[in-house]
Amino acid sequence: ALRNARNLNAPKKGISIFDFDDTLATSKSKVIVTVGGSKGMLTPSEFAKQHSSLEQKNAEFDFSEFNKVVDGKPGPLVAKIKKAIDKFGNKDVFVLTARPQASATSIKAFLDGIGVNIPLENITGLEDGTPQAKANWVTGKAAEGYNDFYFTDDVYKNVKAVQDALEVLDVKSKTRLAYSDRVKKLDRDFNDIIEAKTGIAAEKEYGRAKAQV
Repeated sequence: ALRNARNLNAPKKGISIFDFDDTLATSKSKVIVTVGGSKGMLTPSEFAKQHSSLEQKNAEFDFSEFNKVVDGKPGPLVAKIKKAIDKFGNKDVFVLTARPQASATSIKAFLDGIGVNIPLENITGLEDGTPQAKANWVTGKAAEGYNDFYFTDDVYKNVKAVQDALEVLDVKSKTRLAYSDRVKKLDRDFNDIIEAKTGIAAEKEYGRAKAQV
């Protein structure tokens, strides 16, 4: 990837990468998680944020529901992906999701239904909610010769990880944080920033007395 990025004679090769959940679609799909015999449900956003910490607790994930787009509705970046396809075609437009690869068929069916047509092979399910997983995938695309990146995701940590990777490569890039509700996004992103600065987990909730301490 670095070798390609340093090649001043490399032809421009653009790529647009979109997250799926809460970016191209909102849905009621959830991940079933079991930790120490206790079961719970995670939304796509919660899965992306808590995946690393849950793995450290030897959590088991059931993606049977997450493989489907349950009660899907168009997300905030649908107009943007349509514009990208209209302008550049769909060959270099990708969907990159923390969902399993088995969800690709359902994702494509949903996107087709709202007028977004991209090849099935351009939909990648990482089955991994960590920011580094998305950064690694994007770096892999730089190794394939892409040198002009557009990346959007609804999770601040994912955008930051990809942004950091692309800055190291020093390629042309634009990253964007997607949001459907400004207040909820601001609340979540501020928690992520506090976690980055203090180490206090973003998903933690404290009572008034503990917060004051």
